[in-house]
Amino acid sequence: MKIIILAAGIGSRLGNPFPKPLTPLNGGKSIMELQIENLSANFNEHDISVVVGFKKDLIMERFPDLTYIYNQFFDATNTSKSLLKALKKYRNEDVLWLNGDVIFDAELFTMLKEEMGQKNSFVSVNTSRVAEEEVKYTLKNGYIHELSKQVTNGLGEAVGINFISKDDMPVFIDHLENCDDNDYFEKGIETAIEKDNLKIKAVDISDFRCMEVDFKEDLEVANNMF
Repeated sequence: MKIIILAAGIGSRLGNPFPKPLTPLNGGKSIMELQIENLSANFNEHDISVVVGFKKDLIMERFPDLTYIYNQFFDATNTSKSLLKALKKYRNEDVLWLNGDVIFDAELFTMLKEEMGQKNSFVSVNTSRVAEEEVKYTLKNGYIHELSKQVTNGLGEAVGINFISKDDMPVFIDHLENCDDNDYFEKGIETAIEKDNLKIKAVDISDFRCMEVDFKEDLEVANNMF
């Protein structure tokens, strides 16, 4: 299995002059440093690749031993195209991927490893809150039906930690290729479900601490939570 961290974006909403994954937390570590520590506690560090773009050298110098994939169009594309570049490289592997701004408990992988071991493609979700600006989901026949920020009556939020099995990879890649440049990768998941009946589970990780940092208010919450 390969692990992908999406860290190419400018992160303008947080207002940093540097990549958002390098945002320092109260404990002295950055968001990405915590990610690497928690991933390395559960998986082989050599299997971690990072998609970089905005001020990529800052990330590469901070974590010189990781593998990097460069999205040269980082200022004109969204996560669908960053993820596509990575998945084309690892199209014959199972892939776990996460957004470069998500902070989480390492222990949540005890739950996710069960799903990965069974080759169940999934989106990790938090059912304890459903904020208007977050990616939300609905279910149909036990699998994800809708997945976007526009979902109404969402059952919970997607938290930015996801898995695609190599068996589902060709269909997902096709739909990421058909996404517009400014689409989030969730658009590729949703169209693959709608048009090709791709089966994606919603795995509830609400028992663990996990949140994405998009705004300064999120950073304050994350500092208090962690």
